[in-house]
Amino acid sequence: MSLTYPVGSDHQLARLLQIGIVLEEVVEARAAKHAAESDGLTDDVRDLLDDAVVESADHRRRLEDLVEHLDAETVPFEEIEMLVEEQYESDGDFDGVLYDQLCNEETAYKFYDDLIDAVEQSDVGFGVDRDRLLTTLREIREEEAEGVEEVTKLMEAGE
Repeated sequence: MSLTYPVGSDHQLARLLQIGIVLEEVVEARAAKHAAESDGLTDDVRDLLDDAVVESADHRRRLEDLVEHLDAETVPFEEIEMLVEEQYESDGDFDGVLYDQLCNEETAYKFYDDLIDAVEQSDVGFGVDRDRLLTTLREIREEEAEGVEEVTKLMEAGE
């Protein structure tokens, strides 16, 4: 997903933040599903998945708070969870769990990186404080980068 233009309005920013919320909901739902349904996971992998669920829920709440200041509605988690369950079926394969988690973390990192660039390139005022917006997005991006590193380490260790 590439954001090649500056963010031009509150409406556009709200939609982009909602995309971030959906990404977090997907990560949260997928990690929870893998943790619950995958047999033979090591404690390290199960801990990683549990942490991903908590972190994604936190990211989602932080993004929802930003959207709230833009007076826009978000998509309820339950709706996204059902769509994820219908569209993505996991076979519980151990390597597949880590690969899936890596893809989710990398996708989220790239999205936030692109969104930060698009906001920084924008010269419009938003309904939410620009410094607060960018600080929140940078913090979330950094946590996604840490998630990518954690998954990569587990994969390299043969977890």
